[in-house]
Order: sequence, then C-alpha cells, then structure tokens
Amino acid sequence: MPVPPATPRPTLEAVAARAGVSRATVSRVVNGGAGVTEQLAARVRRAVDELGYVPNRAARALVTRRHDAVAVVIAEPETRVFTDPFFALQLRGISEELTARDAQLVLMLTRGDEDSERVGRYLAGGHVDGALVFSVHLDDPLPGLVRRTGLPAVFGGRPGDPAATPYVDCDNRGGARAAVRHLASLGRRRIAHISGPLDQTSAVDRLDGWRDITGAGAGLDNAPDLLASGDFTPEGGAQAMSTLLERRPDLDAVFAASDLTASGALWTLRGAGLRVPEDVAVVGFDDLRTVAQHTDPPLTTVRQDIEEMGRLMARSLLDAGEGVDRPDSAAPDGIVLPTTLVRRASA
Repeated sequence: MPVPPATPRPTLEAVAARAGVSRATVSRVVNGGAGVTEQLAARVRRAVDELGYVPNRAARALVTRRHDAVAVVIAEPETRVFTDPFFALQLRGISEELTARDAQLVLMLTRGDEDSERVGRYLAGGHVDGALVFSVHLDDPLPGLVRRTGLPAVFGGRPGDPAATPYVDCDNRGGARAAVRHLASLGRRRIAHISGPLDQTSAVDRLDGWRDITGAGAGLDNAPDLLASGDFTPEGGAQAMSTLLERRPDLDAVFAASDLTASGALWTLRGAGLRVPEDVAVVGFDDLRTVAQHTDPPLTTVRQDIEEMGRLMARSLLDAGEGVDRPDSAAPDGIVLPTTLVRRASA
C-alpha cells in the first residue's frame, strides 16, 4: 500500500500571507521580538493557530541566540542519582517549571574531574541558555568551570565556593536543631549523630545544628564518640550505626543526616535487638515520603520541600534570563527555605 506524501509544514511565508503582514513581522511575533502592535500580533497568532505553524527551533536560535534549553548538572554518578528519591523529587520540580516555560531539560551527571571538564566544555559550547547545578562537593571544580563559561547558573544547596551564587537551599542547620531539640524534649540525653559526607555543605550544616544543641548544656552528652560519618545512603547509615553501638552501647537517640541514612540505622538497631523508639529514638532529615512513611516504625524526620527547591531554581534562572525582577532578588546570594519537623512513630 503506497505511503501518502507527508503534508508540508506551514512556513513563515504562509503565516504572513494568512495574516496579511510581512514575513519579518511574523518572525518578530513568533520569536518574541518588539516593535509589533498588539493588533498585528493578534492577527499573526490567529494565523499561527489556524495553520498549525510550529517554529523551527534551530532557526529561532540563530535569530534570538536562545536555545530554550537548560542544563541540569548533578555532581553525582548514575548509581546514586537513579537510586536516591531526593534527586527524583528535585528533578520533578525543575522539570515542571521548565515545561511550563517551554524550555527543555538537558541532564548531565559527573563522576569526577574528567566528567566535570566534559560538562564545562559542553556548557561553553553554546548549547544551552543556563545551568542548574546541585550536589556539589567542596573540592569539586564544577562551580569554577561553570563560572568561566559565562552562562547564567543557579546552584542547588549552599555551595562551598562563595562565588558560586545564586543558590536555593533549605535551613539545614535550623532543621537539625529542631530534630535534636525534639529528641531532648523526650528525655534523651545521649543523642548520637550520623552525618552526611562532610565535603558537602548540607552535611556540615546539619552537623553544626547537632553540635549547637548538644553543646549547649542542659545535661546533654556531647562526647566525640557520639558522632559517626555516613554518606546519605542506607548502607552508610547501617555501618555508622554499628560503629556507634560499638562505641556507645548506652546511646538513647540518633539524629541521622538523611532519611536514607536513618533507614539503614533502623536496620542495624533492629538487628541488635533494640526497640525504636523505646530503647533508641531516631530522627531523619528530608521527609522522603517513599522512605519515611514505610520504615519500621515510620520515621520522624525534618521536612524540606525538595520539589519547591527545584521549581525555585528553575524559576530563578529563567526569570533572570528574561529580565524579570522577582521579590527573591532582594537576597542575591541565595534563597533559603524553612524546614519543619514531622512527627511519626520513631521518636
């Protein structure tokens, strides 16, 4: 059976003829240019709708020097990004905002300096209009590489590099304080902490929040052996919990730097025959619903609005590119969202 010929795509000339205007006028309306009256612009838009005209993005980029594409750069390997629900939530928020603004998401992951160099070359090549960068580590060359491209960029999380701004983050230190205060209010006095990787500012801030409360007196033990390092993963949490129990079998509470870390700690506590919260109370951080609501027992945790952080990152970048003056611009260095304690059965 013969294949029917493809219907030709409507052209700018066809839209111009339908609207009764010049090709240049159609081009200005389609590409967001100035100098066209609202009456003529309405005629062009009506002709575009009637003919089903779809702009040629490549040609449009040549005229406007915009690609309607944003690079989302995550400084983590695939094995981490595709197993941690945190990244899925942040990407969902970013994707929703970009889709609403008709911009494309280009996902890029890095596993070391060579990957960072590759990303830097891509960004410098003029393929995208800006970059959203998150999960940056303190010794990562990525912020410097992004800065040298001259591209607009917004960072997820407070970067270690003071020049890497603007950024969107949550109140990590305040959330950690709230978690430890809650444990202290339950009468717990030997409150351990399983940190995240201390080459990331979020983990450092949460550690500082734990120290703020345990070091403030009120009969709380702040001995160094109540601190163990984790890596924001269940396996890291399980191993750190084992270390803590060996050092301090008398501990009565744990503040874990992430929900995944807390889930691993719960495995170890259960394996050691300890009851949660009767023997050891546990609080996490993030409020990843797929984790916190399904641990045994359900996890008390500090909630940060991860999707909203993603939306704000994308919105800030796109608004800056369009010259939109947002109220958030009063704080040029960064936007810090509040956190809230969500009480469940683990503490």
